[in-house]
Amino acid sequence: MQHIVIIGNGIAGITTARHLRKLSSDKITVISAETDHFFSRTALMYIFMGHMKYEHTKPYEDWFWEKNKIELKRAYVKAVDVESNRLAFQDGSTMTYDKLVIATGSKPNKFGWPGQDLKGVQGLYSYQDLELMESNTKGIRRAVVVGGGLIGIEMAEMLLSRNIPVTFLVREKSFWNNVLPAEESAMINRHIHEHGVDLRLNTELDEILADDTGRVKAVRTKEGQLIDCQFVGLTAGVSPNVEFLKSSGIELNRGVLVDEYLRTNMNNVFAAGDCAEFRKPIGERKSIEQVWYTGRMMGEALGRTLAGKPTAYKPGHWFNSAKFFDIEYQTYGWVWPEKKADESEFYWEHSKGKICLRLRWKSSNGQLVGVNNFGFRLRHQAFDKWFKEEKTVHYVLEHLRDANFDPEFYRQHEEEIIARFNAENGTQLKLRKKSWQRILQLVS
Repeated sequence: MQHIVIIGNGIAGITTARHLRKLSSDKITVISAETDHFFSRTALMYIFMGHMKYEHTKPYEDWFWEKNKIELKRAYVKAVDVESNRLAFQDGSTMTYDKLVIATGSKPNKFGWPGQDLKGVQGLYSYQDLELMESNTKGIRRAVVVGGGLIGIEMAEMLLSRNIPVTFLVREKSFWNNVLPAEESAMINRHIHEHGVDLRLNTELDEILADDTGRVKAVRTKEGQLIDCQFVGLTAGVSPNVEFLKSSGIELNRGVLVDEYLRTNMNNVFAAGDCAEFRKPIGERKSIEQVWYTGRMMGEALGRTLAGKPTAYKPGHWFNSAKFFDIEYQTYGWVWPEKKADESEFYWEHSKGKICLRLRWKSSNGQLVGVNNFGFRLRHQAFDKWFKEEKTVHYVLEHLRDANFDPEFYRQHEEEIIARFNAENGTQLKLRKKSWQRILQLVS
């Protein structure tokens, strides 16, 4: 019997443990310094907003781990000795392993801003960050959030839920425009403003200023603007949490370098999730994938590999989702901020400016390559199947009703969408009636 040790109890580490246990009787130990049990990190904001309690974010009962013979250890790993297959903990104790999985996730970025370590200044990634935010926001009059990504807008929504005014500093000329095309980015800019956020585009943080007690009292922008505040959220992205491995001999770049089987340069050491960096990125994907579902898929593949069934990580077609206050966002395939030279596109936006759809396809043959949709829900299985079958944009539009995943009685937009496409492209496409038989085929 081997001893498999997993550092990190996030989605990648826990999925690895669960899938390994299904196939193997090896001893499994999961180590985490964050919490005793696995919880859904994406639900942190809802705990702060009062929609959930911490215990509601744990997908498994506390007895699940003992029943499945997965040992849990609450500890902080200080160093890894690959020569002796030994972990050194912060309290001075050690543990040996036969195989090691590094699934330590990410940490918030800091870019050396003066004052970034003051009281009242923090990022948001871990459960400890949530607890710190509870303390740091008590009795404050204004907050500043720095960084125009998904964590930034989540933090702004969290603060507004407690009636704390928010100034949002985004260095780009439009929110998340390194990911979204111009129209979608502009829609979210409007939506942020409508929710009472003081959104300042083209604005960079220069310095965080302290009061006499060492707590933040204001920020200064590079343009010299002073903004009074008692809390600063640093949400300018995250980086792989791998500092403790720098002298280990495990090869690093930004993250832990791995192949398609999530193997490192050490035969018995593997990495998965946010901290893993692929030596050869898969297709159009980034070398580091800091997304919940990719961590789950890596864990599924790695669990099989550790059980003696080598399985490459094959994530399939890209998809992602997010929420901007009241607007839900989904993307399938590839929709870059600017379309490629060999691509064509169609964009439709509802007159109220809260719902939109963008389709991109190969100009040569009409094959769909990407979809953005905001404000209404489209079925992931539908687009995954259509991408696999290389369906054309015409086919997708005519069958768009089959992909609609909105609740019953929600207003439908497919007729308006296809009419706009026909008007702009000189086509005569006809929307097919919704077919439950086709929908069942899509989801089966």
